[in-house]
Amino acid sequence: MLKEERQNFIMKQINLHNKVLSSDLCVKLNVSEDTIRRDLNELAGSAKIKKVYGGAMSKSFSHTTGIKETYAQDAKRQIAKKALTLINDGMIVLLGGGTTIMEMARLIPKDRRCTFFTVSPVVAMELIEYSDCEVILLGGSLLHDSYIVTGSMVINQLADIKVDLCFLGTNAISLQNGITDSVWEVVQVKKAMIKSANKTAIVSIAEKLNSDEKMKVCNLNTLNYLITDIDPTEQMLSPYIEVLNVL
Repeated sequence: MLKEERQNFIMKQINLHNKVLSSDLCVKLNVSEDTIRRDLNELAGSAKIKKVYGGAMSKSFSHTTGIKETYAQDAKRQIAKKALTLINDGMIVLLGGGTTIMEMARLIPKDRRCTFFTVSPVVAMELIEYSDCEVILLGGSLLHDSYIVTGSMVINQLADIKVDLCFLGTNAISLQNGITDSVWEVVQVKKAMIKSANKTAIVSIAEKLNSDEKMKVCNLNTLNYLITDIDPTEQMLSPYIEVLNVL
């Protein structure tokens, strides 16, 4: 594979999953760690990505860069609009982190009267700016690569609440392995979030369908809704409709 093709693949993975691990890229591309290190250095040097410990992350997901562009933003706004149809006045809603959830926070109608819990400080900031709802930020150790709180403190807090509906983003989703992620701390928080909710909706652009990461969050039958940017009648969603309510 040529360097340009390799770096295009890396950019695609970063845009889809927000963060990639160097070790995973070595396996997927069948190249050495030195090759991946050089690729990441070049991409970071051209301001296309942000290098982090063990890999790289999207600059659009980095809260410190000032960049407001989001990969597939139109698609994520479409998902957000669908997701908001599930939220009614008086509900208690739990939100995860990620760029699709942030689009949801920006589109919540001003006259909507709900209580929102979230594990993401940046999502909390969006909620405060764009809505008049009550916002409760759960506490814990801030995971700087994902901008969500993790650890026993937040998991204990989640065990003490019961929400009507939880919205989660995902790094990967497939029929065989369900919802998967690449970060152990994130997996544990997502499991606790699902347990605290009467119903759970996964929000995901269609590009992430039929993909897997190394660490499992849950099976699909644990969830209630799948919300994507494509029409539910699309053929690729047919197998998912057998397990979930697809919007």
